[in-house]
This record gives sequence, structure tokens and C-alpha cells, in this order.
Amino acid sequence: MSDVIPRDPKANFDKRILTERTEEMLEGLDESALNEITSLRDDFARFMMPYKFAIDEVMTKISILREEFAALRDENPIEHISSRVKTPESLMQKVARKGCEPSYQAIREQITDIAGIRVVCSFVSDVYRVFEALTAQSDVRVLQVKDYIANPKPNGYKSLHAIIEVPVFLSDGPHPVIVEVQLRTVAMDFWASLEHKIYYKYDKTVPAELLRGLREAAQVASDLDEKMQRLHDEVRGV
Repeated sequence: MSDVIPRDPKANFDKRILTERTEEMLEGLDESALNEITSLRDDFARFMMPYKFAIDEVMTKISILREEFAALRDENPIEHISSRVKTPESLMQKVARKGCEPSYQAIREQITDIAGIRVVCSFVSDVYRVFEALTAQSDVRVLQVKDYIANPKPNGYKSLHAIIEVPVFLSDGPHPVIVEVQLRTVAMDFWASLEHKIYYKYDKTVPAELLRGLREAAQVASDLDEKMQRLHDEVRGV
């Protein structure tokens, strides 16, 4: 709970993001209830803050690796990097799906993708190269690795998922924070983006014909990665 109770709790809510129904509900609450909501909101913000800092930490590590490869080895295995922290709505949905106890401690231990980073590389070999360089760092602890490149999902999905833990140094000391890092090639990323759009459009009930088309596209993407890797190796004289 927050030790400081605002004089006007309603002022802490951004009216631009409130629905009309939410505003009506807030109007019907007494000051004590509003103070409680404000305190819960502040607690949740404190819970999420280390995940944002952990993303900053890992993004810095990857950016340094990217610049090192470009400057010293005259090549850049990383095409682009993106990151996100789960929204409160998305996090609560996952808590419900997993049957996780709705406590901060349980969520911290069981939900491993609150903070997520995606690294898109040029070639399959670069995916493993970046993964090894990142996880070799002394303050990065590898908790789990799921290699969907070596073992694709039945629908054709490919990516290398690494659940890592990094220390975030706050005013009260270091806090270990879990981050999910996904590494994939441009072709894999293009396919995954298309799959996401299709599943979103059909609300996860995708027609069988489209599912077959996705599996075929996954094979085309895989063939392209293999061909590009062979050409890359020939150019490098491997």
C-alpha cells in the first residue's frame, strides 16, 4: 500500500483512456474506495517497473554486441531489435489462462514473458551466434531455452526462445528480473507476423485452407533461409 494518499484520487486517472462506463463507476465510489484503487494502481506500477528496466538492460547489451560486430568484424548479424512489456490486460489474461495465483510473487515466478525482446537476424547461423554472445555474459543467467528452429512447432513456427534473468539495480539493491528473448531470421519473422495477423483476424478460428497455406509458407521460408545460408557461407569461404 502507498503511504501517501492523494487529496483527489480521481485526478490520478487519465480521463483520455477511461471508457464512459469506467468513469460512471468511479463517480459512484466513495473516497475510501478510490484511495484503494489508486494504491493498487501504484503497487502494480512498482511491480512492472523492474521489467521495463530489465528490457533497457538487455537492449543495451544487444546494441553493444551489434556495434561491436559492425565495427570490429565488418559485419552486422542483427537486422533489427524490438521490445515490449505486457499490458495489464494481456498480463491478467495470461494469469487466468495459466491458472496462476493472482499474487505478485506467483506472477513473478510463473509468467516469464512479461518483458520480451525480439532480435531479428540475417541468417540462421547469426541467430545462434547472437544467442551465444548474449548468454555468455557473466550477469546473464539462462533459465530455459526452447529451440523451435531445430524443432519447429507443428504449424511451422520457427524461432529460438531464451528465458534469461538479469539483475536490475534499484535504490534498495539488485533485483533479478526475467526477460524472454526471441531470436529469429527475417524470413521467420515475416512468417510469424503473417500468422499473427491471420489468427487475429479470425479470432484464432482459422479456416483449414489458410492453415495449410501457412504451413506451406513456413516451408518456403525455411527453404529460403537454407539457400541464403549456403550463399552466405560461400561468400565467406566457409
